[in-house]
Amino acid sequence: MPNMITIGRLFLIPPTVMLLGDGDPFMNLYACLVFLFASLLDVVDGWLARRQNLVTFFGKFVDPLADKVMVMSVLVFLVAYGRLGPTIVVLIVFREFYISGIRMLALRDRIEIVAGAGGKFKTGLQLIGIALMLIQFTYRDPLWGLSYDTQAIGLTLLWISVVFSLTSAISYTSKYLRGLDRAG
Repeated sequence: MPNMITIGRLFLIPPTVMLLGDGDPFMNLYACLVFLFASLLDVVDGWLARRQNLVTFFGKFVDPLADKVMVMSVLVFLVAYGRLGPTIVVLIVFREFYISGIRMLALRDRIEIVAGAGGKFKTGLQLIGIALMLIQFTYRDPLWGLSYDTQAIGLTLLWISVVFSLTSAISYTSKYLRGLDRAG
């Protein structure tokens, strides 16, 4: 069941990016809701896998892949529509390919690298940042009279996630190298 949920998340990517297409505020909100639903399913499939003791090699491989495909797809479309600069996407893509390479090496060397808190926090920041960028709305607080630009807040969260991305990449590298030392 958890693996089916993971695969199902992949099928939520096309509706998300299609809803972004024309820049209509309501469609953007729907894109955000679909994206958030897919993100919530990521939490559900992981919880179910652990609770039902259904953690599989397939799930360990496909779940992070589904996360990457979902995040990268939406980020690329945000760049294509001029709502996000390419630099941040290049840094995120670089980190993801780097981590995937480290994971492949670790798998070859039979070293298990568990995702740390920094990587999970990074993912949370990315998902919230992307969701806010999808909304593309300025909210005016009636109580204080302040304006909140979801695009600007989302971009800030994405940049903070880049810092955590690079920090977690260093952590993954360190865990891999320590694993190699122990393996000997």
